[in-house]
Amino acid sequence: MSLRQEAARLGIQAEYVDALGQRRKVSGRAIDSIVRALQAGSAATGVPGPRPIGPPVREAFQGPAGRWWLLAVQLYGIRSRRNWGHGDFSDLLALIELAAEAGAAGVGLNPLHALFDDPPDQPSPYSPSSRLFLNPLYIDLDAIPEFEGQRTAEMTATIERLRRSELVDYAGVAALKLRSLRAAHQAFLQHAAPARRDDFAAFCRSRNPALARFAAFEVLRGRFAQPWWTWPSEWRSPSESATERLRAEAGDELGFHEYVQWVADRQLMRCRDRARALGLPIGLYVDVAVGVRADGFDAWNAPDTVVRTLSLGAPPDLLNTAGQDWQLAGFSGVGLQAQAFAPFRDMLRASMRYAGAIRLDHVLGLKRLYLIPAGLRPDEGAYVRMPFGELLDVTAEESAARHCIVIGEDLGTVPRGFRAQVARFGIWSYRVMLFERDAAGDFLPPADYAERALVTFTTHDLPTFAGWRTRHDLAVRETLHIPAGETHAARAQAIAALDTALRRQGCPACDFAAVAGYLAASPARLLAIGLEDVLDLRDQANVPGTIDQHPNWRRKLPAELERVRDDPRLAAIARVAARHGRNARAPDNAETARGT
Repeated sequence: MSLRQEAARLGIQAEYVDALGQRRKVSGRAIDSIVRALQAGSAATGVPGPRPIGPPVREAFQGPAGRWWLLAVQLYGIRSRRNWGHGDFSDLLALIELAAEAGAAGVGLNPLHALFDDPPDQPSPYSPSSRLFLNPLYIDLDAIPEFEGQRTAEMTATIERLRRSELVDYAGVAALKLRSLRAAHQAFLQHAAPARRDDFAAFCRSRNPALARFAAFEVLRGRFAQPWWTWPSEWRSPSESATERLRAEAGDELGFHEYVQWVADRQLMRCRDRARALGLPIGLYVDVAVGVRADGFDAWNAPDTVVRTLSLGAPPDLLNTAGQDWQLAGFSGVGLQAQAFAPFRDMLRASMRYAGAIRLDHVLGLKRLYLIPAGLRPDEGAYVRMPFGELLDVTAEESAARHCIVIGEDLGTVPRGFRAQVARFGIWSYRVMLFERDAAGDFLPPADYAERALVTFTTHDLPTFAGWRTRHDLAVRETLHIPAGETHAARAQAIAALDTALRRQGCPACDFAAVAGYLAASPARLLAIGLEDVLDLRDQANVPGTIDQHPNWRRKLPAELERVRDDPRLAAIARVAARHGRNARAPDNAETARGT
């Protein structure tokens, strides 16, 4: 069988059309590398032909009737008078209260997945070790019963220093929190109340065997300090008996990691339950990352369903003319099929457990993944076909079973007919105003937005409103020597086009409140308002194409959460949303939400 035939058998596309309209042929070197990578796992049996996408088995959950708005935040960057220099679940609890007071339907969050706590200089929430477990840096130590009375004067001084830092000091926060979590765990072992012990045991039973394996992985990662594929063969894919032997050898270490996940789960569940008690129609809206670290837990735990030797990315487009390499590992379509999609279901359930809505980052990956072999440039990758129909069925089924709306981030190089196919399964679209323009460059009017969609002005990878309008993002990219994908002249035309669009809608000013009103007037069921835009911040959370050249995922809000509550700019946005029928506190809306 020729290389091209084998590539076709494995679902590799030998050529494609990129977002710039250019037809690209994949090199033989790239195809050979991708073939070898896929043959190394369960994909060696081949990818089945594309299944005709017929009527969905079940439509995804559509949520309570009505049009709502969400307050979107980067939780790690929340300042408060009580956190430890990194936003935590008690801050989230306060944000839920704030959202309820403002008439919002919930709070939108960056991914809360488990990361590596070392090295602390890789804090991207979109590069997780595991999408099944939570990041312990979001734990509020002061809310753990076992930690009560363990604060020292030295710790308090350290917390004050971490709290005052301009950027999140991940190394300092991680060191202090992990040390304190160990102290809390020891107190739990020594004198926890029976109810606490019973609840911990119930949590472990409900999350095993994955929880026990996650704890084992964390212990082994500390023991070997190398990528898992270099570990002794016994530990690359240990049996249950080997894991139990490790538990006996390691003392309380596995129990410690299980304890940490239990605490994180219970604190986040408290937030979910509080949102429900307040009658928020959505509650938590949580992002789900598109992939995982190749050296992380998920890739180790299910090596036949995660292709660790190929990196996810995207071909060249207007904003990233060289293409993108995300340095993440993605699912193997055939590996998922061989396991009846269980790992994919587990990933969905892990986030749906807490959320009223989730956003699947790069939902285009359900149809095809752009994979880049090691050593090649981002524009030298190739698309590999995924079992699209089956993945849509599973997503809709889990959504309906868990009463959780699913929003697909469908930006980038979108295949023809993709959005219509996804919509048939009840999965909502993700519409970013910056991209919603016609061929002449005019912004689409609010009436042109889809009903089953979440609309927003920008994303974490794009400039804030203030940054975009002042062209601050272009200046940053120039300083970093990163192609902007847009000239200053083109930006000036875009700003003029926005001003024209706002005036046509009768907006007296061209500020962010006017933009919020423009989007609020659309039929879209959900509107996400970024807290950075409310506070007129110019810097965006992440500049794609940079790692350590820019403080990505480190910026804190300039104001403490306690002050944001009384900020007149937030009150103005709440009034704008209410004027367009998006107030979750209105009697009619509240009644609708309670009735579903």
